[in-house]
Amino acid sequence: MFASNTLVEHVLRGVVGIGALWLAIAIAATHPWGSLALGAVVLIAFRGCPICWTIGLLETARRQWRRWLGPDR
Repeated sequence: MFASNTLVEHVLRGVVGIGALWLAIAIAATHPWGSLALGAVVLIAFRGCPICWTIGLLETARRQWRRWLGPDR
């Protein structure tokens, strides 16, 4: 449910989410509406919370691992 098509895609979503979260915290005092908008970007990039992103990372890695091993293993 939370998995991406590739590990690269999933990690890039994490980088966008972490970057947006960092920027949202940095500008919260001076630009609260911008910070809220970035919060929405974080939720979209993580597909929920950071725990949801982590679960998706594990699901994506497991899927990639099974593709690499092949169907008979």
